Parts: sequence; structure tokens; C-alpha cells
Amino acid sequence: MQQVKVSVDEKHADLLNNHSSYGFKDKSSLVRNAIDYFIKELEIKKLKESAVLYNEVYAKDAELQDLTNSALTEWPE
Repeated sequence: MQQVKVSVDEKHADLLNNHSSYGFKDKSSLVRNAIDYFIKELEIKKLKESAVLYNEVYAKDAELQDLTNSALTEWPE
């Protein structure tokens, strides 16, 4: 694994120093977990933004709405 040097505020240092009380074996595992969580949150944000854009396109496209509705009427129950 690569090592990096970061600077943190005192409250962040306190949290890192108490890593074991949060169930982490060391400071690095806490930081890696936090970064993984942040990455997932960014992906969710991108998906939500994409869904909003698709919704806007769909709302303006009557032909696409008709196509969707016709497919739904033929869908088995």
C-alpha cells in the first residue's frame, strides 16, 4: 500500500487516536474506510444526478413516453 502524509485538525486527530473504540484495528483502516464511504457517496450522487437528467429528458419527449406506455401494456402481469 502507498503511504501518504496528511494534516488534520485536533478533533480529527482525536478520532483517529480512538480508532479502536470505533472497531478499527488502526488509524489507517479507519481512514481507508472513510475514503471508501466517501467514494460510494459520490457514486450515489452521480446516479441521482443522472436520474434527474433522464427524468427531464423523458418528461419532454412525448414519443418516448408513448413507447414506454406501449411496452407496459404488452408486459405480462
